[in-house]
Formats: sequence, structure tokens, C-alpha cells
Amino acid sequence: MTEVKDVINTVGRRKTSVARVYLKLGKGTITINNRELSDYFPLETLRNLVTQPLVAINALESYDIKVNAKGGGFHGQAEAIRMAISRALVELNAENRPTLKKEGFLTRDSRMVERKKYGRRKARRRFQFSKR
Repeated sequence: MTEVKDVINTVGRRKTSVARVYLKLGKGTITINNRELSDYFPLETLRNLVTQPLVAINALESYDIKVNAKGGGFHGQAEAIRMAISRALVELNAENRPTLKKEGFLTRDSRMVERKKYGRRKARRRFQFSKR
């Protein structure tokens, strides 16, 4: 027996970004760190990244979404938000899972920046070698 929740809470991560999403039925407003989506992400491509899961299941104006995002840059935060929204939609309705899984929205992208090593200029770049 499943409980009907008023607000669904999920987490999405990408690089060093963490996004906590609170999803509930509503009119389709997306608020990120107490700012509107268009204010927080001025670029159209980043706004499209965030709304991709809602467009995939045709629910763009069905849910109100409140997001707390921290860490990383704009692109990493946008992808973390996309993953958290996808997880919330699956938790809300399990029938959304095949559609979102096929698009790759539920897969955690584990690629991180490689750390700098001592004795080198960057993570892999060595200092210039002088033979003489």
C-alpha cells in the first residue's frame, strides 16, 4: 500500500553540484534558491535542461517545483536539478520511469574533475623537460 505524499523530496548530483527538489501539484512554477527559473538561468539552454523531464512526460504546467541548489557551476547545477526532478517524477508515478530512463535522466553522471598531483603542473600535464 502506497502513501500519497503532499510534497515529494529528492536529491540530484552532478560534479560538485547538489540539488534538493520539492515537487507538488500546482501551476508549473519552478523556483531555484528563491528566484524564478528565468532569473537564475539566463541562458535558454540551461532552462531547457531543467525542464526536459517535464517535457518528456508532458507535465510542464502540472507541478510546482522548489529547488535548493549549491556547489559547482551553472551547468552542473542544471543537470543536478534535471536528475532530481526526474527522480521526483518517478517517485510520484512509476509509469514515468521507462520514458525518463530511456532519455538518460535517471543515470548519475559520475565524472568529476581529476585532482592535481604534486610534481606536475596540472592533473596530468608535466613541467617542461629540458635535456640541456
